[in-house]
Amino acid sequence: MSQRTVKWSVIVFSILSLLFMSSAFVSAEAPAGDTAANPQTPWWVWPLVLFIVTFFLGIVAVLGGVGGGVLFVPIIGGFFPFNLDFVRGAGLLVALAGALAAGPGLLKKGMADLRLALPVALIASSSAIVGAMMGLAMPQDVVQIALGVTILGIVLIIFLAKKSEYPDVKQADALSTALRINGIYHEVSTGQDINWKIHRTPKGLALFIIIGIMAGMFGLGAGWANVPVLNLLMGAPLKVSVATSKFLLSITDTSAAWIYVNNGAVLPMMVVPSIIGIMLGSIVGVRILAKTKPAAIRYMVIGLLLFAGSRALLKGLGIWN
Repeated sequence: MSQRTVKWSVIVFSILSLLFMSSAFVSAEAPAGDTAANPQTPWWVWPLVLFIVTFFLGIVAVLGGVGGGVLFVPIIGGFFPFNLDFVRGAGLLVALAGALAAGPGLLKKGMADLRLALPVALIASSSAIVGAMMGLAMPQDVVQIALGVTILGIVLIIFLAKKSEYPDVKQADALSTALRINGIYHEVSTGQDINWKIHRTPKGLALFIIIGIMAGMFGLGAGWANVPVLNLLMGAPLKVSVATSKFLLSITDTSAAWIYVNNGAVLPMMVVPSIIGIMLGSIVGVRILAKTKPAAIRYMVIGLLLFAGSRALLKGLGIWN
């Protein structure tokens, strides 16, 4: 069977799964306040619109080098008539789907490092559970305001953040030495084996407490924060930081997602089309990436997040409903 046949079989199966799960959701009793949509609207309209929107978000996420969750939550939460709890639950599963798809391959290639990931994952996933519980307990307006402020902060981080391919770590600290967090990875572009180690480990682990809480509270995933901390603060090479961050999301987001699932804040009508749309959009985005100018896409992502973050903040303050 050719690759093209397999690809189209997966797409057809995904669409059939979308229709089946969405119809199953409609036949069940929906939780109160899940949408403000017109009850006369056909059941298939919102899954279809979500699929189209997330398809384009998947393209933009790849081109802009950001996770799908960080675009999904503020845009869907700000401009769709869904309760924010359900949007955050879907956002975690969207980020989780991409992480689970990429994680095994990154580990197999030796780019994601288990010794670096596990202590961080333990702290971040525990914090994400706390963040998810806090987010579900907080009033919607407060969450919208906090989400808006967070998204605007992410815009600032993306705008100002620099990247270092191979940070200069003169000496590993005592904690990373005790945990034996170091390694070697093969850089294909240069044909060299890169020896790396990290420092400032206690500060980095402390920051992951905050990152985990924010990931669980807002359903954003945490790739936007993982990479700067691992790369710029702790001194891991950029590729190791990116790969390890992707693997981390598969642990952190799973912990937070279970809280939303157990509280009934995950709707198949939202999750299924969103995951399919993001993943198919990502496939298209990878193909477009080689033909686009990174600077232009970066500024497009910044503008999109700036608009979505402002919308969430003003919505929470009751200025723009």
